[in-house]
Amino acid sequence: MATRWGICSAGKISHDFTVALKTLPPEDHQVVAVAARTLEDAQGFAKKHSISRAYGSYDELARDPDIDVVYVGVIHPYHLITCLLFTNAKKNVLCEKPLAMNTKEVKEILASAKRNDVFLMEAVWTRFFPASVEIRRLLAQGELGEVKMVRSEFGVPLMHVPRSTQKELGGGAMLDIGIYCLQFICMVYNGEKPECIQATGTCLETGVDETVVVTLKFSKNRMAVFTCSSCVQLPNDAIISGTEGTIRIPAHMWCPTSLVVNGKETQYPMPEPYLPLNFLNSTGMRYEAEEVRQCLLKGLKESAVISHADSLLLAEVEDEIRRQVGGGVQPGLPVNVEHEAGSFPLDI
Repeated sequence: MATRWGICSAGKISHDFTVALKTLPPEDHQVVAVAARTLEDAQGFAKKHSISRAYGSYDELARDPDIDVVYVGVIHPYHLITCLLFTNAKKNVLCEKPLAMNTKEVKEILASAKRNDVFLMEAVWTRFFPASVEIRRLLAQGELGEVKMVRSEFGVPLMHVPRSTQKELGGGAMLDIGIYCLQFICMVYNGEKPECIQATGTCLETGVDETVVVTLKFSKNRMAVFTCSSCVQLPNDAIISGTEGTIRIPAHMWCPTSLVVNGKETQYPMPEPYLPLNFLNSTGMRYEAEEVRQCLLKGLKESAVISHADSLLLAEVEDEIRRQVGGGVQPGLPVNVEHEAGSFPLDI
């Protein structure tokens, strides 16, 4: 029986996720409903993607009895209120990264999912790419010996994008793109909490971080460093260095289609989309969608690949980085705001 998806928001990322779902067998994945801030937006999205039901509010989607799991694609200040809406409605949830604006909110979402006995996963799509699966296999088999250093970069000019620069829209390089570098390091070091976090950077006049450089020290003198920037283009690659070899992830490290292991390159091409995409390699979201299906079939409430503990660790380190850089740890939308579609200003 197919996993029946509901899509929450009719923005760019939801478009790409829906396109990615269509690269999977229809007997395994079906999009049965979409909800947007206005019925007109939802109907336009539904027509484009041949979806049978369109809702002009997120509450209607939460009440739909034929939805197995909801994909949440709203901007991250609204993740808390939106995730709580669906978890309290006993809906399984795949929520775009970052799971929430800070550690406190992440804990609220995780507690709600546990209380309502539903599946919840942060959509850190990178971890499910075939290249990422191969990295974990190589590390588990000790192919690099002892990993001593990890480096990662993600920088793209985003000054023209309001949600990247405005505090009320959840702006800041760390939460938007730096999370990819951080999750990569945390994956390599198997979810271990760093012993030391040193961060420096620059902030915009709007009060959000623009460029951040972070050094992390782990147990046994293992190190990591990453740079993220929303104002300049960076090499956007990553390197894992061990005592017996290296793995290099060429650009673009957040949606990798190739690996260079000890100088030998292997390609991992993405499926072709049936409609134009908004973001690079977005059909790669098919892999996280299939992970959700497999978890639901097994009756799991979280994924071992990006577990609740992993999401909590990411939030805790992100909070400390932003505290040191000076951008501050801003909250999302207050939970007591009504769940009407009009109260959600922007989709991704």
